[in-house]
Amino acid sequence: MNTYQEFYRENIVPSLRERLKLNSTMEVPRLVKITLNMGLGSSMGDKKVLESAQKELTEISGQKAVLTYAKKSIANFKLREGMPIGCKVTLRKEKMYDFFEKLIKISLPRTRDFRGLNTSSFDGRGNYTLGVKEHIIFPEIDFDRIDKIKGLDICITTSAKNNEEAMELLKEFNFPFK
Repeated sequence: MNTYQEFYRENIVPSLRERLKLNSTMEVPRLVKITLNMGLGSSMGDKKVLESAQKELTEISGQKAVLTYAKKSIANFKLREGMPIGCKVTLRKEKMYDFFEKLIKISLPRTRDFRGLNTSSFDGRGNYTLGVKEHIIFPEIDFDRIDKIKGLDICITTSAKNNEEAMELLKEFNFPFK
């Protein structure tokens, strides 16, 4: 197997089609996109932290991260509309499968005290979201060069109709559930 995409086509599609009793291979759930989001609310005024977060997210994903901006002003948080508050990147196709494979095989096992992911993090429409407390679990991040350990959210969007189908899809990819 060269890539996770070929693994999906050759192994997972026939297996899921049979298990879910689907008529067509086009009905089989698939990964649509993976979105990585890093919110930097605590240090939103510091340009250095924003630039380093954007650079690190770009290294992790292999695709340029874009800054996200505040939609509303909130006086209690000293937040003005249009201020940069984080960064995000959306992965599709080959880069998505490469990142997904790296997440499952390398990064998640490097997490401290890792015992598996919670199965209740589905949203009801077949999408799974997980939070990573330390971005240093990714092999691209040089521990000596980082100024602050940051967390990030990873949202895996699938074409599944419900949580059960999405769970079957992720289990086929050997996703580390508890």
